[in-house]
Order: sequence, then structure tokens, then C-alpha cells
Amino acid sequence: MTGLTALGFPLDAVRHRAIHGTAAIFPDPRSYGSAVYGQSRSEADALDRMRLVPPVLMPRRLDKLVELGREPTYRDVDLATDVGGFRSAAPVYVSALGSSSVAEPVALELSRQAGAFGIPLVIGENLTARGRYERLMARIETYTAACPEGLGGVVVQQSTEDADSELWNRLYSDPLVSTLLARGRLGFELKVGQGAKPGLGGMTLLSVADRAELEGRFLLEEVAADLLLRSATPGTFTEAILRGQIRMMRNNFPRARTWVKFPPGRDVAVAARLAWECGADAVTVDGAEAGTGWAPSAFLDHVGLPLAECLARTRPGEDCLLASGRMWQGHRAVKSLALGARAVGIGRAAVAAVDAAPEDGLTSLLDCLGLEMRMLISALGKYRPGQLDRDDIWMREPYAAPDPLTGSEHD
Repeated sequence: MTGLTALGFPLDAVRHRAIHGTAAIFPDPRSYGSAVYGQSRSEADALDRMRLVPPVLMPRRLDKLVELGREPTYRDVDLATDVGGFRSAAPVYVSALGSSSVAEPVALELSRQAGAFGIPLVIGENLTARGRYERLMARIETYTAACPEGLGGVVVQQSTEDADSELWNRLYSDPLVSTLLARGRLGFELKVGQGAKPGLGGMTLLSVADRAELEGRFLLEEVAADLLLRSATPGTFTEAILRGQIRMMRNNFPRARTWVKFPPGRDVAVAARLAWECGADAVTVDGAEAGTGWAPSAFLDHVGLPLAECLARTRPGEDCLLASGRMWQGHRAVKSLALGARAVGIGRAAVAAVDAAPEDGLTSLLDCLGLEMRMLISALGKYRPGQLDRDDIWMREPYAAPDPLTGSEHD
């Protein structure tokens, strides 16, 4: 190496790529299976820069005072919420966790604690590959056994591989989930994409020894001397295809709730409106802050709309909009609810909580989140999450987003 120096040029980053080749466009491959990934930026995003702004005059607080016969407090806030066809103890659900080596070790404890708390649980894709159906059923059974009567629900995604093995058909006819179906507590989620890598398919790191088994079935790329990147295709959607997929789900599985998960694309409002028109019980918008099992660093930091922008563009009205992306604190959750979300999803935070305290980590995290939310909602002079609206939000800069139908900007 020469004594080359840099003035205003990222010399070390270039050297890293020169030395490590294609492996350099990903997070450190040695961290795969033991790390969670997401945006690496440390500065506050638009959602964090917004402020919650209580009014001086609070007519709803007076209504609550009359109802209770005393001054109301934050403990009088009722967080129970209808989430995508399920009754939830709070406007929170556990985001999709698949079969990754990070999620799998905590999956059962996470399922038990989510069930006991009474919030919906989304189970991610790729759980039927390599005979994992039993693991999927173990999560469902663990969740169901812990869940209070009348609360919660299980929502299951399926990947292309899962579809080939007819996962949804198998679940829908499995006697072990008949109780969930009878009580309206089973749902299926069509995954159109995710926030951490919109427009890109799922990725898994495997040993190069697996090449012979996978050749011809997947896109394979050697990213290190002993590591193979296995990529799936993201799927192709148009308005007609999306409409057909949702109608298929509703026709084939009429007793299951229909959820649709979108990446933070520029036309997310149009896609969400189409899904609701086709009868989706919930639309999930995964902001660019969301996490992933594995993705190129350029996608984590530079691709997709921030969650705040997705919410600004997508105005659900009475329809159920769910939001995910770095959700583990009450202020982000309450701001998202004020911007139109019905509930927020926690993913990486749920995994980290159970990893830190296996017996009650998720419960404690949800207790913290719930207390913050009650205090913030009460400070706004309101006592149910559904009473929040955009008047409760202030941002230093005028916040404008194009209207999804006209393309014109509105404040």
C-alpha cells in the first residue's frame, strides 16, 4: 500500500471495498445470525423532530371529569384498540419475525409474552422451508395458550416457498388452529415488501457447501470466501395483481383476517387505498427505519420513504393503518397514532427485550411503552388512542406531502 492520503475523500471506505470485494456492500458478514439490522443513521428522523402539542383548553377532559366524578389522570386512558379485526390490549402488535437465527432462539418466549399481554402477533415468512412447520405451530400454540379470552390474534405471512407448500391452506384446515378460526383470531398477511429493503427480495447467508443443493433454484452470489448469499425475487405487483391477490385471500380463507404489508414506496397511499377497497382488514406500512434480517447497507440508509412521510401521504380515515419502524418508545407511537395509524408494530425491540430478559423482557418493554403512551395521550386531553389526530402534532418546518390522487402538495 502506498502512503496515499485523503483530503475530503472517504479513502478508508474505498479501501474497504477494494480489499473485501462484494462483501463490503453488506453489513459485516461475521455479524450475520447474531445481529439485528436497520438504518445506521444516528440523527433524529422527521417523526422524532415532530413535537406533541397539548392544547390549553380541553373539552374531552371535562367530559371525562363528568363521567368519573373526579379529575381524570393518565391512569384513566384506555389503550384497548381494534387492530386489523382483532381486539388488542394496546395499539401495539409484534411485527413479523421469520425463521432467522436471531429470531428463532427467542420465538417461543416472545410468543408467550405477546399472548399474555393480549396484543396481536405476526409470524414471518419462510417457516415451512426445511420442515419448519412444527416450529410455526409451536409459536401459535404457545401464543394461544397464554392469550386472555377475547384479546389478540395470530397473523401468518407466507413466502413463495411457503406458497409452494400451501402453508395458508394447511393452516386453515389444521385442527390445531380451529379454535383461533372459530374465535376470529387468525389472519394471513400478504407481504408486498418491507421497509429495510423495498424492491428487493429476501436474503440469507449460507455456507458455500450448500451451493450444489441450491443451484438453479435461487440467485446465488459468493460474498466471502466461505459465505454464499441466497436471494429470493421480490415479486411483481400491479394494481390488477394486487387486487387479484387480496380477492383470492378473501375468497379462499373467508374466516381469516386479511392483512397487507407494503414497503415505503412513493405510491404507498395509492396501494393502501386499493387494498382497503378490496377488503383488507389492515394495511401495514413499513417505514425505511424498519429492520431486516439482512440487506445491503445502501438500502438500509438510502432507499425508501421515512415512516413520517408514509403516514403524511397515507390518510386512512376509518380504515386500519398499521405502522412500523423503530417503534419502542411512547412518543414515536403516539405521534404515529396522531398521524393516522391505528397501531404500531415492534420487531427488533421485541427480540432485544426477550434476549435481555427471557422470562419477562417483552412484558416489561410493553409496560414501559404503555405507561408512556397513557401519560402522553392524557397530556393531550384525550383518553383513547382513537381520539388522537394531526392537531396534536407540530413540526418546526412546514410539512408538505403530495396528494396521492392529484400530486399537488398539502400542508
